[in-house]
Amino acid sequence: MRAREQLYIGGKWVAPSGRGSIDVIDAATEEVIGRIPSGNEEDVDRAVQAAARAFESWAATPVAERARWLERLKEGLAARAEEIATTISAEVGTPITVAKTVQAGLPVSVTGSYPAIVREFPFEERIGNSLVVREPVGVVAVVLKPSEVAPLSAFILADVVHEAGLPPGVFNLVTGLGPPFGEMLVRHPKVDMISLTGSTAAGRRVAELAAASVKRVALELGGKSAAVILDDADLDKAVGVSVSNAFLNAGQTCSAWTRMLIPRKRNDEVLKIATRAAAKFKPGDPRSPDTRLGPLASAQQRERVRKYIRAGVEQGAQLVTGGPEAPAGLPKGYYVQPTIFAGVKPEMTIAREEIFGPVLSVLPYEDDDDAVRIANDSMYGLAGGVWSGNPSRAEGIARRLRTGQVDINGGRFNPLAPFGGFKQSGRGRELGKFGLEEFLEVKSLQF
Repeated sequence: MRAREQLYIGGKWVAPSGRGSIDVIDAATEEVIGRIPSGNEEDVDRAVQAAARAFESWAATPVAERARWLERLKEGLAARAEEIATTISAEVGTPITVAKTVQAGLPVSVTGSYPAIVREFPFEERIGNSLVVREPVGVVAVVLKPSEVAPLSAFILADVVHEAGLPPGVFNLVTGLGPPFGEMLVRHPKVDMISLTGSTAAGRRVAELAAASVKRVALELGGKSAAVILDDADLDKAVGVSVSNAFLNAGQTCSAWTRMLIPRKRNDEVLKIATRAAAKFKPGDPRSPDTRLGPLASAQQRERVRKYIRAGVEQGAQLVTGGPEAPAGLPKGYYVQPTIFAGVKPEMTIAREEIFGPVLSVLPYEDDDDAVRIANDSMYGLAGGVWSGNPSRAEGIARRLRTGQVDINGGRFNPLAPFGGFKQSGRGRELGKFGLEEFLEVKSLQF
């Protein structure tokens, strides 16, 4: 039982003003594994005021010194990587091998990339008789509000910040229940910018509230990404990797390729390969290194995903494997069977809405133009993939997709490349110099 009874405000662990608490549930066992404070508006105000007090001195801190702080944070995250991975595996249901590589490993890599980025970034530039200066938005000091479903890893981050000795108020952590608590933070008059990772519905609400005071927003939202498999692709590799992408973290990945677009004439061949690939994702204990498919993060999300699977059946899609029933042999845990639908039409609910679970829709197309049309027929535009035996042909299709990132023939993830979406998948970019620019204001001085 990991009971965290305090919030991190102004460089100290302090008692919350709110008197309630929130239980954190293990996704695999459905048992209470932690408890966090349920803060109130006074807690939000204390955290924002602490960040505001830290702004002047922290904004004036030289870049070289900031880079050294980032290096300390990277070291702290690396030292706690095992704890971070096991915590996220429990509260989210992520298989431990994925949690170690992605949820624990990627923050170390990304944090480690920024010392060099900030040292080399052109914060000042001469243009004619003007000096153009890029300076931090007010969010140079941060108030973090994690999801109440999976908050424990955020407390580890606060521990790392505290142990690194970051100046008081530069980082603050508050926790509370659901949208009402988050909205207190968005509405606060001293908050200059909001950065949200969440659903598109949550992003719309944050943007609406932020508009009242014209706050800056950076939104990393939902997706319904397409893997476009062309007729000259290596089918075994393309289909196998695409299924793995769709089922990574039980489909709880905003950039998952949850639509597979295939040449109609190769439908039967694709479905055989996809079924074999899906069979490798047997639901199981996320703590086991052999497990590839863990549970979903909450009972609410499990029911939501099962509702989408039932909708797919009701609307006439062909259920190839899986289904809404609980996986055999797993009486506890928020598990859903890995599910593949074939013969999916673009207008079906399962082809249009983000499910956030292990559900893959296979849509046939007639030719390249039809594939591009189907891929772009979405309110989302976060990620995608293109597979072809001809890299130039694949690139040509990738350039036509209205989406923020496209992997060509399984191209590797690049933590220095911009990550973010088109359309209702969000606004702004994360990672690399593009992520830094998101948090800068531009000022010009004329001489």
